[in-house]
Amino acid sequence: MSTMNISLPDPMKSWVEDQAKSGRYANSSDYVRDLIRRDRLRHEAMVEIQAAVDAGLASGPATPLDREVFKSRMRAQHAGK
Repeated sequence: MSTMNISLPDPMKSWVEDQAKSGRYANSSDYVRDLIRRDRLRHEAMVEIQAAVDAGLASGPATPLDREVFKSRMRAQHAGK
């Protein structure tokens, strides 16, 4: 495992240390690793959402929803399961 040194203002350093002392994390490094994991997951989710938005925009103009057609398609889809 690699080591990385970072500089934090005193209030942030205290916060990190308090999180480690709370018992939820083994130490300050464990807390920072958890923050990085969560940030990566958030970033991946945002990329996925943006891709869905882009696909929707590229699919062309919206068309009105025909409720009866939608219901019949859903019934047919669930009937096969």
